[in-house]
Amino acid sequence: MEARSSGGPVTIDSTVAHPARVYNVWLGGKDNYAADREAAELAVGANPGILPSVRANRAFLGRAVRHLAGDVGIRQFLDIGTGIPTADNTHEVAQRSQPTARVVYVDNDPIVLTHARTLLVSTEEGATDYVEADLRDPGRIIEEAGRTLDLERPVGLTLMAVLQYIPDADDPYAIVSRLLDALAPGSHVALSHPASDVADEEVAASMRVYNERAAKHAAATPRSHAEVSRFFDGTRLLEPGVVQLPRWRPAPDAPVPETIPMWCGVARKP
Repeated sequence: MEARSSGGPVTIDSTVAHPARVYNVWLGGKDNYAADREAAELAVGANPGILPSVRANRAFLGRAVRHLAGDVGIRQFLDIGTGIPTADNTHEVAQRSQPTARVVYVDNDPIVLTHARTLLVSTEEGATDYVEADLRDPGRIIEEAGRTLDLERPVGLTLMAVLQYIPDADDPYAIVSRLLDALAPGSHVALSHPASDVADEEVAASMRVYNERAAKHAAATPRSHAEVSRFFDGTRLLEPGVVQLPRWRPAPDAPVPETIPMWCGVARKP
């Protein structure tokens, strides 16, 4: 694979929490700093539901990518908000169904770049690439992704638990629209987002303690079902629509879904 950044020396600020590293704490990883662990532990203390939410989010990513690669036949994926690599990354799931699948990962934490170089290894038939970029710069993301992906053909766009870090002032809806506008008809978008209208008091409390310790640009905003549904404007939602994570096409033998304060959905661009 190839990894590209904005150039210059890689600098990592370990004194403030960063989403990718906090998420790594919640997944039981070791690639984090004291500030990340403190933010993660305080957030869980305010909302113990975070840990099952993180696991459910990872499971949803797997189901969504398996459906897009295996059932829809998509062979290209743009994964924005990658996080530190763990088990069943997007390219691994996709390439099990489509060995020739090409995947571009995007994140804005330099520590993710250091891991991506060694851990996001493609099949010989396919390809993986990593771009260090911010979701607030969709033009650059599309330009860099176009070096690996054929944007004239359908792409699976994944935005897993990342849009909460884009405040309303930065117009996250316009960002998603710009990304989709650059992709070919038949492309799909799969996204998940913390809910402001499920277990609202616990979610608000956990976001508050996290935001107090996170970098200013990484503050989080939960959103309601209606607000999350707006991200799919102009697309055709796949069944069952915008639902809580465990309720999106669970396995037939899956246990009764628990209440998870995160919305998710998958949709097709006409």
